[in-house]
Amino acid sequence: EMHEVRELRLKHKIAPFVKQVDTLAAEFPASTNYLYMTYNGAEHDVRFDEHGVMVLGCGAYRIGSSVEFDWCAVGCVRTLRKLGHRSIMVNYNPETVSTDYDECDRLYFEELSVERVLDIYQAEASAGVILSVGGQIPNNMALSLHKCGVRILGTSAANIDNAEDRFKFSKILDSINVDQPLWKELQTIPMAKSFCQQVGYPCLIRPSYV
Repeated sequence: EMHEVRELRLKHKIAPFVKQVDTLAAEFPASTNYLYMTYNGAEHDVRFDEHGVMVLGCGAYRIGSSVEFDWCAVGCVRTLRKLGHRSIMVNYNPETVSTDYDECDRLYFEELSVERVLDIYQAEASAGVILSVGGQIPNNMALSLHKCGVRILGTSAANIDNAEDRFKFSKILDSINVDQPLWKELQTIPMAKSFCQQVGYPCLIRPSYV
């Protein structure tokens, strides 16, 4: 449904504009690399001639997605710089190191959604997207971005899905004769209690794709 709406929007040439965050309160012309997208505009504030590599950040800190992913994103951006590539960070959490102005060449304070990532990717004519360093939110978008034709750098969307999907990962372990603990997909508390009684404690409860 999102893709249908997006296609209709683009068909009617409805696209957001890229604007700079005015860090000088309009007293002087802003020249920061802090950017955001808005439909309330008539032109872009920047030129798109760098074709940088996009790195998707971790978003808000939460259980299962915390500062370690911010460190991974920062390390990725710094490595891109050493290799001579321009970097584009996409993240909406101002409490991260990855959103420091001197860590990347361009920083988009934007939501981490498939639609917004596609908007930035196409506007920047990006050389590719690295999403395997940002934790769960970018990982959840891997297959959708791949299906939309985004060039994913690093771990492929298929391999991310193989690692995140418990059934697929279990089958891979079976195929190479790697032992794994007994496990089961559970949807209710009674089912969980029944399984724990069957296999004994301690038991680890962990959802997929988190």
